[in-house]
Amino acid sequence: RTCDQLRCTACDFRVSLFNDYTWDQSCDYLFFRNNMPELSKLRAKMVRKRGARAYACQCSWRSVDGLTDLHTEQQLRWVCGKH
Repeated sequence: RTCDQLRCTACDFRVSLFNDYTWDQSCDYLFFRNNMPELSKLRAKMVRKRGARAYACQCSWRSVDGLTDLHTEQQLRWVCGKH
């Protein structure tokens, strides 16, 4: 499980999560910078994958398809946005 209220301290955006999707390998910083948080625009680079989850803010993104410790991801600046 993960917090569903994640917030990025780098771009100050809420981290969006999408169940059963991953990000296409062609995704880049400008794609998210220009398209977050509009789902209709993000869908262009979403790949359906059962059991996976795609995360993104305006400056970072990750696809997770298994148990992952995000604390080891030094470049991520995602914190709980407080419940």
